[in-house]
Amino acid sequence: MELGATVRAVKSRRVLLGDVIQPAVIYVRDGKIQSVRPGSALSEDEDSCEVWDVGDRVVMPGLVDSHVHVNEPGRTSWEGFWTATRAAAAGGVTTIVDMPLNSIPPTTTLGNLDEKMCVAEGQCFVDTAFWGGVIPGNQLELRPMVLAGVAGFKCFLIHSGVDEFPHVVDADLHAAMQQLQGTGSVLLFHAEKEVPETIEESGDPCEYSTFLRSRKDVMEVEAIRTVTQLCLQYRVRCHIVHLSSAEPLALIRGARAAGAPLTVETTHHYLTLSSEDIPPGATQFKCCPPIRSQANQEQLWAALKAGDIDMVVSDHSPCTPDLKNLDTGDFSRAWGGISSLQFGLSLFWTSASGRGFQLSDATRLLSRNTAQLCCLDDRKGSLAPGYDADLVIWDPEREFVVQEGNIHHKNKVTPYMGGTLRGLVHATLVRGQLVYREGSFCPKPLGKHLLVSPRQPAQTPKL
Repeated sequence: MELGATVRAVKSRRVLLGDVIQPAVIYVRDGKIQSVRPGSALSEDEDSCEVWDVGDRVVMPGLVDSHVHVNEPGRTSWEGFWTATRAAAAGGVTTIVDMPLNSIPPTTTLGNLDEKMCVAEGQCFVDTAFWGGVIPGNQLELRPMVLAGVAGFKCFLIHSGVDEFPHVVDADLHAAMQQLQGTGSVLLFHAEKEVPETIEESGDPCEYSTFLRSRKDVMEVEAIRTVTQLCLQYRVRCHIVHLSSAEPLALIRGARAAGAPLTVETTHHYLTLSSEDIPPGATQFKCCPPIRSQANQEQLWAALKAGDIDMVVSDHSPCTPDLKNLDTGDFSRAWGGISSLQFGLSLFWTSASGRGFQLSDATRLLSRNTAQLCCLDDRKGSLAPGYDADLVIWDPEREFVVQEGNIHHKNKVTPYMGGTLRGLVHATLVRGQLVYREGSFCPKPLGKHLLVSPRQPAQTPKL
């Protein structure tokens, strides 16, 4: 099958239909799934279209990564739409949702959204949606951005790391919530908050433990306490991004039991990496909130299995190698962010497959629930007639080593370098078009911008 070609039918002995792996043929027409025929026999349409038989490779819905920092315009030396979406395609991600920072300008006004979309035009190998941002004083920009099609909004309760995206205080949050009431939109929270117990501690800045002590669990607990109170007060959908600490889980459960429309994500690095294994000076492991202990990680896995955590994302947050301060190994000065957009499916499956998770769990946590968060679940995240023909074709049993030569995002700094992962992506289809196959990409970008239609609160998805 030629790269860039429109695939009319895909046949496999392992297609994930609902929660069951079975032989099936998926028929595609006009970029949508026309029909799904369980079993190995072909329909009468066999003679009228070419069927791509992928053998025993697993066919699943393409991933929807709802937490990606593309950084363009303004910081394209860090990453850009061209490289980020190629990395996505290589990892079976068929839709990304771009965060409102660290681009310059940030996506905090309607004009800035238009500028970002213009820059992204013609550069995306997968479909791309956009988050807006909430910063002090921009509350009157929110409804126009909802109408323009943003997936929702993100704010910080602590310094964001970039001055052009300042964090909000209580008055800003109340103003934003009042604007979002009745829109069906969602507000995402970077849920860390400065607290009195958090004091500057001395220690070797090259030791990871020094950095970890500076971002204690209580910072997440108090931030999430604020989020749950706002969510219950305004009944606006709220979402906690990149939950790192297991300590706030009781707060989250309590708020949901009280009726809060609250969802929660964690990331591949919190489920894969642990603080005990981070060597001195290894600043490629720095992110905020921080990677915590192995015991904490096991609690996150348990919460994922119990449904207290709804989804897993990459939080792909790259930078140029110099900003990681690899030469000095100083965690206090290094940029906090981990690049993993390409490897999310493999990272998840490497750990999850040994913990009793099934392939249906991978689709639920990495595709369907992330699509629901962004109100894209009417077209993404399912192998069903009428949905976009977004497919990942992969081998869950095959292992590979992460090496610089097989990394497709712009800067090759990642804590996973040299690691062995399980689950290799063979090919990726976006709306029926073959955009990636075995290390190669289609000649030109085929991704589209996705605009989200506002939903009334009664219509908002429940995970």
